[in-house]
Amino acid sequence: MNRETEKAYKSILQYELVPAFGCTEPGAVAYAAAKARSILGEFPEHIDIMCSGNVIKNVKGVVVPNSGGMHGIEAAAVLGSMLECGGDELEVLSSADEEDIRRTKELLGTGFCKCGLEEGEGNMYIRVLVVKGEDEAEVRIKGQHTNIIYVRKNNEVLSSVEDSRQSNDISKLKSLLNVKDIVEFADTTDYSEIKNLLDDQINFNMQVAFEGINNDYGASVGKTLLDNNGTGIKVRAKAMAAAASDARMGGCSLPVMINSCSGNQGITVSVPVVEYAKELKVSEDKLYRALMLSNLIAVHIKNHIGVLSAFCGAVSAGCASGAAITYLHGGTYEQICSTIINTLGNLSGVVCDGAKSSCAAKIASSVDAAILAHDMTMAGRCFSYGEGLVIDDIEKTIANIGIVGKEGMRETDVKILNLMLEDENRKN
Repeated sequence: MNRETEKAYKSILQYELVPAFGCTEPGAVAYAAAKARSILGEFPEHIDIMCSGNVIKNVKGVVVPNSGGMHGIEAAAVLGSMLECGGDELEVLSSADEEDIRRTKELLGTGFCKCGLEEGEGNMYIRVLVVKGEDEAEVRIKGQHTNIIYVRKNNEVLSSVEDSRQSNDISKLKSLLNVKDIVEFADTTDYSEIKNLLDDQINFNMQVAFEGINNDYGASVGKTLLDNNGTGIKVRAKAMAAAASDARMGGCSLPVMINSCSGNQGITVSVPVVEYAKELKVSEDKLYRALMLSNLIAVHIKNHIGVLSAFCGAVSAGCASGAAITYLHGGTYEQICSTIINTLGNLSGVVCDGAKSSCAAKIASSVDAAILAHDMTMAGRCFSYGEGLVIDDIEKTIANIGIVGKEGMRETDVKILNLMLEDENRKN
């Protein structure tokens, strides 16, 4: 494989595989608030926070991690403002203690924090303003969950860029992604310099999966699957992934390794692959290579769709895990492509209506579709050219899915958000 391409793919994995504490959107809100408080230099008297619709959608229904069960943007922002922002970023809430939680609960609903919808920005946008006396600090995040593009204290702009250089550089690297090179990368690369990331992905995400299986979180989708369908590998792959999401969406205080800025997607690309690797008794080396393939295919598909959209990210991540399952079975490049096509041809219409407990069920459905796609592939069956969005080229098919998710579902995204906000207004 071309050395520059190999280097690019490793850089993508190093950028994408980072730990996050709970759902990434409330984590990003808390990070922005903590950063603004740090710039201010003291605890504020008031917070204003404006977010894009997709951020609101993904924070509304999910438990803010390490918050004692609180939900919503106000809770994430106020709790984040209690904390000094070091280098934790999406793990910033891990340092919140009982006193921080108590003070946050006291401030909710008092007018201390005002939240609103920021229109005219991209799908991932957060703006936090904190005020104390005559001093104020402002932080803006755009494009990626930790991509700070603007920092101001009083009248002094400390930094201001439209998009970070790192984000632009990674976007260029992601443009090099294609399934053929990803398979070759998985087959041939020396992964020693990223092995620690893969180890963390296995350890963190499986730990959260066992937490979800052994305890009651959300709707307990994972436990329900195991209790009613046995413990065969096809059930375990779905149940363990769903259980990890059960725990994560339910406020579990354990980190996960994310993929495409999403913990649920990080879970979906890894947990089913680990379960199949154990079942097939493959070598550790084979598991690492399958995980690299799964992570990169998920990033490749999601890169066409965008960070946040009405297209459920569990589908692209489930598709990637199915490709990795085929890889674990010794599948060829053509068979891996077939599994991707069979998954996308089946489940590409699932919508994202925010982060919440039902994400676990969508993960289970996506992994189920991926396993069916794998089984079809190994039986020599694949959806054909001209059937819906399926084209005679894997990259064109992935591009078609991206166009539907990014452009075609834009109005769907707006309608979902409006319905959610209408419901919220009725409650208030």
